[in-house]
Order: sequence, then C-alpha cells, then structure tokens
Amino acid sequence: MSVTRNASTRWTGDLQSGGGVTSFVSSGLPDTPVTWAARANDPEGKTSPEELIAAAHASCYSMALSAGLGKAGHTAEEIVTEAAVDFKPGTGITGIALSVRATVPGLGADEFAEIAEATKDGCPVSQALKAVPITLEATLG
Repeated sequence: MSVTRNASTRWTGDLQSGGGVTSFVSSGLPDTPVTWAARANDPEGKTSPEELIAAAHASCYSMALSAGLGKAGHTAEEIVTEAAVDFKPGTGITGIALSVRATVPGLGADEFAEIAEATKDGCPVSQALKAVPITLEATLG
C-alpha cells in the first residue's frame, strides 16, 4: 500500500527579494515562510529547502534506527538525530552529515555502530538523497 504526502509552496517576486510560503498540505502543520536569504544567508525566522530536507532526514533516520534496533532485539530509550545539509549557492547541496546519539540498554558499542551504519544506508530518505555524500557520527550513551 502506497502513501502519498503533499506540501506546496507559493512564491511571489524575484529570487533575491521575493519570498514564499510552504504549506504542509497532508499534515496541516502551520505554514512556513521561505526565502532565498534564508537559504543562502541567515534564516531570520524563515526556512529553506535544505532545512526541510534536514528535518525529513533526521526524522526518517530516527525511525529507521528504531526499527533496526528492534530487529536486533533492542529498544532504545531515546534516539536523537541531527541532520546538517550543506548548501553552496551556485553548486547546490554538497553533503549531509548525520549525527545520532542513542541510549539503548544492553547494547554494546560495536553492535550499535553496525546497526547505525546499516541504517544510514537503508533509511528511505538516505536512499532518495544518495546523490550526495552522507556521513554519520553515531554515539551510544
């Protein structure tokens, strides 16, 4: 069974001084302003495509790691994932750095590292973004 999620952005004006509003159609989350300045400089309370990608990647990775740990017979007390998406104007997205810290009772560091790395490669968002380098720093603690 396939599931489709929808979002939209309405943009007005030129690239440099214009702006838009991204709407999360499927979930009904609050609309979020987006501008070129937020993408290439300081966010100033607005988002960017790269921040939205980072949010998608962090949440997907956390879910996938939870599933991978479960398949290995472990349940995490907590998983905290941060995704940093690098954007270079004129070039595009140049890389993604995932950083995860998890508390998993009874799990050794080596097994955790193995599951975390497999999750990086198997996470659906990682699969969609594999055109750019994706790094992982995984900490069990």
